[in-house]
Amino acid sequence: MNIAAYCRVSTDKSDQINSLETQKRFFMEYTEKHGHNLVRLYADEGISGTKIKNRKEFLRLMNDAHHGLFDMVVVKDISRFARNTVDLLQSIRTLKALGIETTFLTANMTVLGQSEFVLTIFGALAQEESANTSKRIKFGKKMNAEKGRVPNIVYGYDKIPGEYFDMSINQEEAKIIRQIYDWYTESGHGTARIANLLNEKGLKTKRGYAWSQNAVSRILTNALYAGKIINGKQEVADFLTGVRAQKEESAWMVTERPDLRIVEPEQFEKAQEILSDRHKAFRLNRERHSNRYLFSTVIKCKECGWSFRRIVRTYKNTYVRWVCSGHNGKGANSCPNAVTLDEEDMIQKLEEYMAEMLRSKKKIIDHVVREFSKVYKARDENIDHRKDLEAELAKLQKKRQKYMDMYTDDLISREELNEKIGGMKAKIERLENDLRLVEYDLDKGDQLEDILQKTFQNIEDITSVRDMTNEQLKRIIRKIEVDKDGNVDFYLRLFGDLGLDETVLITDDHT
Repeated sequence: MNIAAYCRVSTDKSDQINSLETQKRFFMEYTEKHGHNLVRLYADEGISGTKIKNRKEFLRLMNDAHHGLFDMVVVKDISRFARNTVDLLQSIRTLKALGIETTFLTANMTVLGQSEFVLTIFGALAQEESANTSKRIKFGKKMNAEKGRVPNIVYGYDKIPGEYFDMSINQEEAKIIRQIYDWYTESGHGTARIANLLNEKGLKTKRGYAWSQNAVSRILTNALYAGKIINGKQEVADFLTGVRAQKEESAWMVTERPDLRIVEPEQFEKAQEILSDRHKAFRLNRERHSNRYLFSTVIKCKECGWSFRRIVRTYKNTYVRWVCSGHNGKGANSCPNAVTLDEEDMIQKLEEYMAEMLRSKKKIIDHVVREFSKVYKARDENIDHRKDLEAELAKLQKKRQKYMDMYTDDLISREELNEKIGGMKAKIERLENDLRLVEYDLDKGDQLEDILQKTFQNIEDITSVRDMTNEQLKRIIRKIEVDKDGNVDFYLRLFGDLGLDETVLITDDHT
């Protein structure tokens, strides 16, 4: 009889590969012993049995069955054939309809003429075993996450041999990480531009591939570079389908690891703010980030919110002008702002604005300090409040860790652990959130002098507005807003950085 054999292992680890080789040897001996002709041995390596669509060799077996290549399928165990009861029954019925016998050797069961009831029981047991395995894996991952489980492969780090929960910084790759963050937060480059710069230098990713926009984005959003390990953002909602569900941020497992920090938390947060702003701008206005020209994405239309775009015309003389993208691209019905700004005129007005800023330096500083004092007048109270929050938080964390250690040492059960720390997590999260809010207010006070000095230093360093880059301009000016009547308002960035209401310091009329 022409037969086909099917075997499968769930992972591609070395011990499981050895198991696969053992199964292959078993089928070779089986066919010789019973005098069958083994047409083909179908073997899936490192594939779960819960989803047939991922098992290429199994699908190939079913396809060959339709072409009549064999008369019987031999499987060592039902769980090797499928761990999903529905898939098991559907596959068996298909083979039955083709007149092909299916034999499960460990259960001593042949399917033709066999009651589906018994087969369903065996299939349900295999599925339940898979469900329990999924629960054990999920629980193990949760425990590892609480201990600060680190990724296996991540750019900028090397895994320490034998240390499952630890790794070390790769200093050469760390330099590239810092360069990426500097390009993004200081030079104003986008992720695609950064990927091109890395590829031009001949640099490769951790797996040896060329850099892509997505690869750079993953670098910029990975909190590990700021010394924070975050686990448990997702979980498998259904072990049969493998569908993953996003978890609430409050349920994430966060471990602080300052020893793994490559970039400062402030720079990481700045990168997140820039990413958020650019994504928001694209969602609202389909506006892509650009720093190609001096005024790129700086001049905004007050009527429709779109950026002004640069237009170059050559007729007798060449001139460069800026117009509203909404009006220019979609017409007056979309935006009534038909104002045209001459680039040379804007450069002159910007130079006048910078000069006026320096002349009014004392007035501006006095105004900022006065406004800041109104908003953050409870600074001393916040300092005392922070100390109280830190003490309470440390006490709770120490108590929670004690029970976690007791569970790890098998001194208490899982149920007792849940009973002991059940309400602690919510309290810790509340305290951490309150502490972040207090520290945010205090940080603003600490930053006040630095921000003021940096703003005016940036202005004083400018020798010529014409030679400025887009990123240099954005460090000083948050936006230049233009309405349909030609009024041009300059908004200073330092007010936004301090969390104060923005104030228009200079307004120019273009009529």
